[in-house]
Amino acid sequence: MSNNALALDDDQVVQFIAEPVDEAPEGPIDPWRILIVDDEPDVHEATLLALRDLMIEGRPLAFLRAYSAQEARTILARGPEVAVVLLDVVMESEDAGLRLVHWIRRDLDNPLIRIILRTGQPGHAPEIETIRSFDISDYRTKSELTRARLITSLTVAIRSYAQLRQIELGRRGLELIIAASTDLIQRRALPQFAEGVITQVCALLDMAPEGLICATSTKSPSGEAGPVVIAALGRYRAMLQRPLTELPEAPVREALHRCLRERRHRFDPGICLYFESGEAQGLAAYLPRVGEPSRLDRHLLEVFCANISVGFENVLLHDRLFQLAYYDPLTGLPNRHHFIQLLEARGGEPDMALALLDLDDFAHIATTLDHHFGDEVLKAVAERLAQTFGPEVVLARVAGDAFGLFGPGDLITPERIQQVFGEPLRVRDETLRLSATSSLMALNGQPAKGGDLLKDAGIALKQGKRLARGKTSHFSETLGQAARKRMRMLSDLRAAFSSERLSLVFQPLVELSTGRVTGTEALLRWEIEPGHWVPPDQFIPLAEQSGLIVPLGEWVLRTACRELRRLSERGHAGLRMAINVSHAQFREPGFVPMLKHILTETQVTASQIELELTESLAIEHVEGLNAKLAEIRGLGIRVAVDDFGTGYSSLSVLRQLQIDRLKIDRSFISEPAATPTQGGILPLIVALGQQCNLTLIAEGIETEAQRQHLLSLGCQEGQGFLFARPMPIERLEDWLAAAVSNQDQPV
Repeated sequence: MSNNALALDDDQVVQFIAEPVDEAPEGPIDPWRILIVDDEPDVHEATLLALRDLMIEGRPLAFLRAYSAQEARTILARGPEVAVVLLDVVMESEDAGLRLVHWIRRDLDNPLIRIILRTGQPGHAPEIETIRSFDISDYRTKSELTRARLITSLTVAIRSYAQLRQIELGRRGLELIIAASTDLIQRRALPQFAEGVITQVCALLDMAPEGLICATSTKSPSGEAGPVVIAALGRYRAMLQRPLTELPEAPVREALHRCLRERRHRFDPGICLYFESGEAQGLAAYLPRVGEPSRLDRHLLEVFCANISVGFENVLLHDRLFQLAYYDPLTGLPNRHHFIQLLEARGGEPDMALALLDLDDFAHIATTLDHHFGDEVLKAVAERLAQTFGPEVVLARVAGDAFGLFGPGDLITPERIQQVFGEPLRVRDETLRLSATSSLMALNGQPAKGGDLLKDAGIALKQGKRLARGKTSHFSETLGQAARKRMRMLSDLRAAFSSERLSLVFQPLVELSTGRVTGTEALLRWEIEPGHWVPPDQFIPLAEQSGLIVPLGEWVLRTACRELRRLSERGHAGLRMAINVSHAQFREPGFVPMLKHILTETQVTASQIELELTESLAIEHVEGLNAKLAEIRGLGIRVAVDDFGTGYSSLSVLRQLQIDRLKIDRSFISEPAATPTQGGILPLIVALGQQCNLTLIAEGIETEAQRQHLLSLGCQEGQGFLFARPMPIERLEDWLAAAVSNQDQPV
């Protein structure tokens, strides 16, 4: 039979005719694409005639033509989805067709296309070997390929292609689901996760990324609960963070509401996917796809949604943990930690400013009314700050009643800060007038650690609390340097205490009339290097502010008692040991039990111990103060008020205190005619002590004239350089021995 002939059926042979045949047009239904590869135009025309208007599996055929193997490569490389290739074996060369098969399977890496080999020269391609080696669907000579056999072979090939394509799509879909899950697991923020879900679902369905996801647990900006759009792509992007009720497309809006209500997927209109989530009572995603998805697509979507629902749960949990870790639950503002992060992220921007604001007397408001009312006040202040400074300024609650502000320097000004409290606040139908002390610092545009910036602003705020209450204090580098110096000193003090590089010195107390030694005062000293000492008035306040004074004070008490025991054992019995006690140490609940323990441990007589408390303790609650003083005096310990005349005590308070002695501050011990003011105050202090039946001790006596003047006023005891300077315990022993030998001589 001629190579140009194709059998019409088993009994008839039809000659190819040259009349043109139109390709099957593509309609709404995607056709099967058939590539005819043959160097004979007549074969093309005969094939088109035989397959005209044929429908296979409910879909028409569309034909592509190539007259050589090279032309076929060009067509296939362009990427049309070809189902079957009708391929001539012998064309420009004897094995051109077989080389094309090899190229399709190996180079193009396409295992799906079905290939039907046709040849007019059977001897050039052994059937079994060719089919086995190159995955050929059928192999026929042109003489035996009747119309019926051609349709049969093509139908089998298309069915095989459809099945393989379904398997491949399923495999690719599952791979995409796995890849999407891996990618989405890395996302922690809910909006980014939800947007990623839309993108991945669209990729799964081979459509442009467009759609939106709404959640039922989030509140709208107005505060009303209801579905809110948490992710949106394409034409829906303007709906981001808006309530679903504002979506203008009624069918889409209703489809999402129904999906959430029925808690299941819906596919009309578009695709509505439901994601189960106990935290949010479910989320729904809408994709604007026309027509229902195929059975395979539905299956892949179900697998995808089941897999991603777990991811949603994790992201919602992370979102809640993030809120707890970085936001203040009361006001909804960033907390201190998050504020520091924001400072580090944007602190290097030009012309930025940082302010701290601390409410004045807020503790009084909270205790006078109630804790919940205080919370309402803080929320009202947060709202007023947001209204005053707007979205360009970052607000944060950095402490109990302290707020941080960070933003453009032209927005954060003392005037605007004061404006916040220019009008009274309304809280629970109560009108409150508040004030705040604030600090303000201009950032230099250089990157810096957020914690350091906040510390600097805190330094200025503390100074403002002391010196400019209710106003704004500006941070200066000098102020910062002084604060950092104090921090270094505190760090060094801790190290010195830990390494036992602190010591006690002792200054004797004498009876002014006779010069007899009555006792000694233990004084704490810190030598940073040989011959260089840090003054106590510099490091003691630091120890008090930091809390270090509590263990430090206990060490002083124990060491002083041990040295008193040592003096007693070496023949200096009857001396009393005066020991200074800090406010912070005295207020400790365990102070009295600690005293008892030290007395027992060191085996000293309690009556030989005298605790010196500063006068400012007198402004404490007198009943509570006297209760603790009664416990201390009940042990046999004596109590003195130190630095008297510099504090705030009144005569009535002094009369109520259970104390034994007054120590007159050195600032009042001067020559009689030094100043009229000092000369007038000293007699009043002495008279006050005498009225309260207290022993009076004068500090800082340096001249004989001062001693005589104090004696004339009625002061009993004193200490100062006139008698002895502070000295180590070894030198004190020598001094006491010399004092005893000169007992009969006037001092």
